[in-house]
Amino acid sequence: MYEKPAADSLRIRRRPRLAEAVVEDVVKSIVTETYPAGTALPPEGMLGDMYGVSRTVIREATMALTEKGLVVSQQGRGTIVRESSGWDMLDPLILSALFQREDGLSYLDNLSLIRSLLEGEMTYKTAERRTAEQLEELGQQMAKLESLIPHPAAYVHEDVMFHDIIMRISGDKLSKAVIDGLQSEALRNHGYSGRLNVEHVRATHVAHETIYDAIVKGNGPAARKAMREHIESSWARRRAARDSAD
Repeated sequence: MYEKPAADSLRIRRRPRLAEAVVEDVVKSIVTETYPAGTALPPEGMLGDMYGVSRTVIREATMALTEKGLVVSQQGRGTIVRESSGWDMLDPLILSALFQREDGLSYLDNLSLIRSLLEGEMTYKTAERRTAEQLEELGQQMAKLESLIPHPAAYVHEDVMFHDIIMRISGDKLSKAVIDGLQSEALRNHGYSGRLNVEHVRATHVAHETIYDAIVKGNGPAARKAMREHIESSWARRRAARDSAD
């Protein structure tokens, strides 16, 4: 029988908060190439002085950076930054930093493509397997979305729920986990979410209606096509608005 770990045991394994703060800052510095691949991080003592923490905290932070694939210890050279091919790209801190790079827009483009491919297939599965109860749930979400068209901020929150319901009904837990992990960090980036306005929301809702209708009819290919077009066109619209603002 599974026994819940003792509280003391959980405290021992939990990384100290000071170390977490150091990790977050150093991850950003590595990913944004303040510390380029192949270079060494400052020595423990220097890092400790920079962040005002002990060597023990720096060692904890270095261990976390190693677990994320960002650095490797080399005798005689110190802690060396690895090439990006060795990084855990799905790690939340790394993802967040990637979207903040000067070329962060290219990573948002890549995210949109991944979403289009994975969610398109998941929507196909949803159209093929949905039950009457699941259609009712999705229909209720559509009604809620329609009522929120004049309120963009509220609509966007329920928009995420609309996609979540479709992904959940598909039964594809792995693809959903990938999208959830990627998108949770992207949504924190204004460059991905864009500026909210009623015109954009109306266009989004028309796309949602097309997706919903295909699912109701059990038309997998049409549902897949509608979802892919929705994701790609919505990102293209937000990207264009960002470019014109710059």
